[in-house]
Amino acid sequence: MTGTSTTGGRKRRLRDRLPVRLRHHWKPAATLGVGLVTMVAFLGDVRISPYVTSTSRVEADAITDNVTGTVGLYDTSASHTIQLTYQQTDFEKMMKEFEEDGTKDYIKADLVVDGVYLNDVGIRLKGNSTLMSLRGDQGKQGRQGEQGERGEQGPQGGAEAGPPGEAAGQEGQEDQAEQGGQGGGRGGGMVQYDLSAEKPEELPWLVKIDEYVEGRAYQGEREISLRPGSNGQVPLNEALSLSLTDTSGQQAERYAFTSVEVNDRPAATRLMVENPDTDYGDEAGDGNAVLYKARAGSSFAYQGDDPSKYESSFKQLNKKGSQDLEPVMKLIKWVENASDEEFARDLDQYVDVESLAAYVATQNLLLNFDDMAGPGKNYLLRYDLDTKKFTVLGWDYNLTFSGDATAGPDDSTGMGGGMPGGGEGGDGQQPSGAPEGMPEGFPEGAEMPQGGPGGVGGEGQERGGPGGGAAEHPLKTRFLESDAFDEVYLAAYKKLYQEFYASGTAAKEVKAIAGQARAAGAGSEELDTAVSQLTETVTDRTAALAKDEQVTG
Repeated sequence: MTGTSTTGGRKRRLRDRLPVRLRHHWKPAATLGVGLVTMVAFLGDVRISPYVTSTSRVEADAITDNVTGTVGLYDTSASHTIQLTYQQTDFEKMMKEFEEDGTKDYIKADLVVDGVYLNDVGIRLKGNSTLMSLRGDQGKQGRQGEQGERGEQGPQGGAEAGPPGEAAGQEGQEDQAEQGGQGGGRGGGMVQYDLSAEKPEELPWLVKIDEYVEGRAYQGEREISLRPGSNGQVPLNEALSLSLTDTSGQQAERYAFTSVEVNDRPAATRLMVENPDTDYGDEAGDGNAVLYKARAGSSFAYQGDDPSKYESSFKQLNKKGSQDLEPVMKLIKWVENASDEEFARDLDQYVDVESLAAYVATQNLLLNFDDMAGPGKNYLLRYDLDTKKFTVLGWDYNLTFSGDATAGPDDSTGMGGGMPGGGEGGDGQQPSGAPEGMPEGFPEGAEMPQGGPGGVGGEGQERGGPGGGAAEHPLKTRFLESDAFDEVYLAAYKKLYQEFYASGTAAKEVKAIAGQARAAGAGSEELDTAVSQLTETVTDRTAALAKDEQVTG
């Protein structure tokens, strides 16, 4: 039949059903498919870890909405106010989850900071031992369980984190160093905070500006930390330590006192502190450095040449995707394997020695019980991508001005009693109210120090070493034990002593900080007592060091 098609009822061949482009290039596609099947068959259970070594000054999660405000967030000469408003049902759910298993999830809140409104910020509880009073008996019984969720004991006895992202693991471990029982006003002595869900204005909070609004920041800040302690117990010692560290030219978080209201509750005076985050890391090293934060109970032990194995001990704060933990891995490997001679000769190839000397001297001068060698492992490692060297930075100073105020450059500033003035705290006495064999506020998962809680006995007591109550840190310990660095350490110590104490700066700063706290609403007899005790500690410290020929000679 003319014009009749013979193809209408014919089935299309398989190759005709494939796209034209695929039919033309089927051989490479087939080869790729066979290769993938082969890799899955033979390498399916093999872990492949990426090694990233390229440099970049650009962060992936850039700030796209920077709310400027009208008052500098950390301007200590200005009055500050913070108001948080959230749904009570969200808060109750969050508290219930925390009480049951220690989970610290964010909830939405509206924030008004110094009169500037920001909708839908994230807020969560921040701290670990600090928050135990919120959990009651459940919290005490759950301490071992929480450690189990964080991971097994690491090589140095600290609990290593579980996989990043686990609620009780990652969040809990990042906060673990922030201890309960630390206290500010009493010269750094340990204070047990009586926290309650009925007084949310007194709870330690982390405010995350961009948790629900991507790319948003307030004056370049994505996170604000409201530190433990309120009103008469506001941590004056932490503010003093941050101020002195900053005046010495070392990097320190900014801070200010503020009045805090939550859901129309009465206002409480709080210390708000810059939280080390992506942007804090970018500020280090003029933007061409990577910042790593040691996790609580972290290990400084070599675990092989896979950078991902160190994620349980260090959190990379910036340049994710362009950098990884390989520099930290190499530093740890070298510190662990170098002979004493190699350590003395080559340390300056890995670490800025003068900055390390300044860091170690600063922690001693500030009587910091919980520095890089303390139970909470509170320190940051900054890796300069230009010089290829590390510097050590401090953070979390709420256990400063604790212990023996007469401690010199060769003495431990480890776990003393934390008594005002230091005199009664350095004789091996345990802080009042502490559980037997463990100091009040000692973080879960951290190794119990050698020599017991009183700071007597143990090794490494020379040169401010970790003996006398603080756990060791290989980098700090080896630095202090090596005669090769005596000169640089003592030079840094003398210089910082002059800047902190001999100049009268510390004493002046106590008065200024007390004034800032009172201006924020903390005026009370309790605060007056706290100021007197911190003043006494600073006075005793100044007088004792002035008599030390190592320091003044």
